[in-house]
Amino acid sequence: MSHPHPELQLPPPLDQDTLRIVPLGGLGEVGRNMAVVEYQGRLLIIDCGVLFPEDHQPGVDLILPDFDYIADRLDDVEALVLTHGHEDHIGAVPYLLRMRPDIPVIGSRLTLAFVGAKLKEHRINATTREVAEGQIVSFGDFECEFVAVNHSIPDALAVAVRTPAGSLLHTGDFKMDQLPLDGRVTDLRAFARLGEQGIDLFMVDSTNAEVPGFVTPEREIGPVLDQVFAESMKRIVVASFASHVHRVQQVLDAAHAHGRKVALVGRSMVRNMGIASELGYINVPPGVIVDVKEIDSLPDDQVVLMCTGSQGEPMAALSRIANGDHRVSVGPGDTVILASSLIPGNENAVFRVINGLMRLGARVVHSGNAKVHVSGHSSAGELLYCYNILRPKNVMPVHGEVRHLIANGALAVKTGVAPERVILAEDGVVVDLKDGKASIAGAVPCGYVYVDGSSVGTLTDAELKDRRILGEEGFISVFAVIDSSSGKVVAGPTVQARGVAEEDSVFDDILPQIKTAVEEQAATGNVDAHQLQQVMRRIIGRYAANRLRRRPMIIPVVVEA
Repeated sequence: MSHPHPELQLPPPLDQDTLRIVPLGGLGEVGRNMAVVEYQGRLLIIDCGVLFPEDHQPGVDLILPDFDYIADRLDDVEALVLTHGHEDHIGAVPYLLRMRPDIPVIGSRLTLAFVGAKLKEHRINATTREVAEGQIVSFGDFECEFVAVNHSIPDALAVAVRTPAGSLLHTGDFKMDQLPLDGRVTDLRAFARLGEQGIDLFMVDSTNAEVPGFVTPEREIGPVLDQVFAESMKRIVVASFASHVHRVQQVLDAAHAHGRKVALVGRSMVRNMGIASELGYINVPPGVIVDVKEIDSLPDDQVVLMCTGSQGEPMAALSRIANGDHRVSVGPGDTVILASSLIPGNENAVFRVINGLMRLGARVVHSGNAKVHVSGHSSAGELLYCYNILRPKNVMPVHGEVRHLIANGALAVKTGVAPERVILAEDGVVVDLKDGKASIAGAVPCGYVYVDGSSVGTLTDAELKDRRILGEEGFISVFAVIDSSSGKVVAGPTVQARGVAEEDSVFDDILPQIKTAVEEQAATGNVDAHQLQQVMRRIIGRYAANRLRRRPMIIPVVVEA
């Protein structure tokens, strides 16, 4: 198998008869999916999503793909094709369109509706084009055929891209549920036809490549929810992704069957379900949905709250309910259902929420103790079927951590794909397809771009490191005033500490040493404030490390008088 290498150089100029693929996100992580396809100087972008921050990225709101590779070539972009409406595939669209608002945005009806609501918040008027399965549309030299695939959101599409230099099939996120709630199965007949025509490069979802067998059908969730509802005597709170239309439909059906009313909690949940209902993707039984303000007037055994926060997001509704700072409260006898699977990296946050809810007395039902969720991604058995149906010439696993990509590549090899035809790439690794063979051609810089409040891309890894130090080790400031003519310390030094679990007085023993060192340095004729600050930093840093066993952030200040 071909592996990305740290010493990869920038790729050479693209040959006229070569198709180039540059993943800018989604390979080596679960999120911020984005791939750039290039042919004869023109670009086609597939997906543009966000990644949600982890604990070691404090204060970060979102993480975007790195647009630097295409920043000075935006006029070459023919279109942005979206496979489905999940945040990790559409969340960064507004940030890309800020750079060029007239990039044509292509997607299914529901996908464009979700994107449109997002763009409206950013005050961007986009050029959109709705497509559906079975359609073939050309954008410059890129002929795109859209194929229905089943996922945990309606209207998901795979896209086959044909060019004179070769063809590829990008699955987006998909599974092969044979009994989907909306009756829309993954179109394996279209996969077979594309395979007969010849697919040079198969870019395939890897998220569940390590999971053996087949994904459980969505229909099996309904009876489990029905049983939980039947057993629940008081309030029921269900947490799910705000875009999981099928799961919300099952909750509405269960609530209707048990004489309960449903209140949607959370801005994104209310917005997305409003869109889904308006477009006919969700069937709301008459009188079932009520405003959240009405729940206090209803008996507890008639209330269901459908909210966001199933991944433990600190500002989402469920986390705030668990922390007791939401207008909705839970207590003994209430039931909370986490109708989602754990996204890697979110485990601690989710367990923290579960513990908080159980501390309040609630019963918590989750995928670890009941089948209240099934994955939206193909397991190994389904991926094997796809490889055997398509018989692709080359395979490039996408969408997943490194372990998922490797597992997916191994499945391809088992079905007869030559190991050297399986391209294991990560973000920024450039893959060229020429004469039916894919190979790694180099790599381009591809870092994380942080959204931090109103700033985009200005937060650096060094600043994130400072935040981690502040959070984990604390902060010490040391202040002194020096006479610029005599070099004597005329005020201070004084020390103030925050977050080091010690009183400021613990530093009294070191203050004479700081004063002596500063005056000795000044006596050499060097009264440069920066040099004197470094003297103070070294002494206080050494003292904190040896005496307190800590490495806090140290801010020395020297003022000349």
